[in-house]
Amino acid sequence: MTATAFLEALRPRQWTKNLFVFAALVFGRMVFNVPALINSLAAFAVFCVLSGSAYLLNDFFDAEKDRQHPIKRQRPIASGRLPGSVALAGAAVLAAGSIGLSFALTGAFALVAIAYLALNVLYSLWLKNVVILDVLAISVFFVLRAVAGAEAIGVEISHWLLICTFLLALFIALSKRRHEMVLLENNASSHRESLNEYSPYLLDQMIAVVTASTVMAYTLYTVDARTVREFGSQWLILTVPCVVFGVFRYLYLIHQKGEGGNPDKIIVSDRPFLINLLVWLGIVALVIYAL
Repeated sequence: MTATAFLEALRPRQWTKNLFVFAALVFGRMVFNVPALINSLAAFAVFCVLSGSAYLLNDFFDAEKDRQHPIKRQRPIASGRLPGSVALAGAAVLAAGSIGLSFALTGAFALVAIAYLALNVLYSLWLKNVVILDVLAISVFFVLRAVAGAEAIGVEISHWLLICTFLLALFIALSKRRHEMVLLENNASSHRESLNEYSPYLLDQMIAVVTASTVMAYTLYTVDARTVREFGSQWLILTVPCVVFGVFRYLYLIHQKGEGGNPDKIIVSDRPFLINLLVWLGIVALVIYAL
């Protein structure tokens, strides 16, 4: 039972976030480069273990507050199914092991992995309770994943992709905060101190700014001279409608369906969102590798 609870505490369903590691592989046009593909898969595995250790650490420190949350109280540590001492020891072992493995790829990749782990520790101990810095830290996690993927295969990632990654992650983080505010209502601040500084109206204003910025940044990336030169095609702009639909669909699910607390669940359970994502991937593959 403890082993099952431990695996659940690693949140394997949320490892989909680590798919950002493959951004450099796809947009660097190296999907069919076997050594690069192997390195990317190894980088993905390292970050899955790293993120699992981070989740254990975060849930260990948040156990008491999670018990006041209608959903998070079911987590292994909060519910008492996984002893805190086991979770903490497991987090330490997994973190040490993944950092050790990261050096087998490249030194630069290992440094990014260490930075990711250090920021996670800082987030669990302090940043998650500081208004605005909490969502910015989450965004940086995604940027570090993308940077790590580039370092693992030795390619330079577009600054536009990093900007888009940061803004998209910020959009998701703010949406999640809004979901928590609405779900917990007057008990929001007791679950997370930073929620006391937010309001649904403020978060809606922030989301509106980030939504527009995300779409604009991605659009500029598709028509950037460097992008057109590297892909030898100007048709990446055809993916912009997919991005707009994806962002609007996510907003619809937040405001009309009361979702947004589990982005990873939305990706696989909402059919229109999933179909749109597959269409986007298909157009990207066609533009980058076929045209």
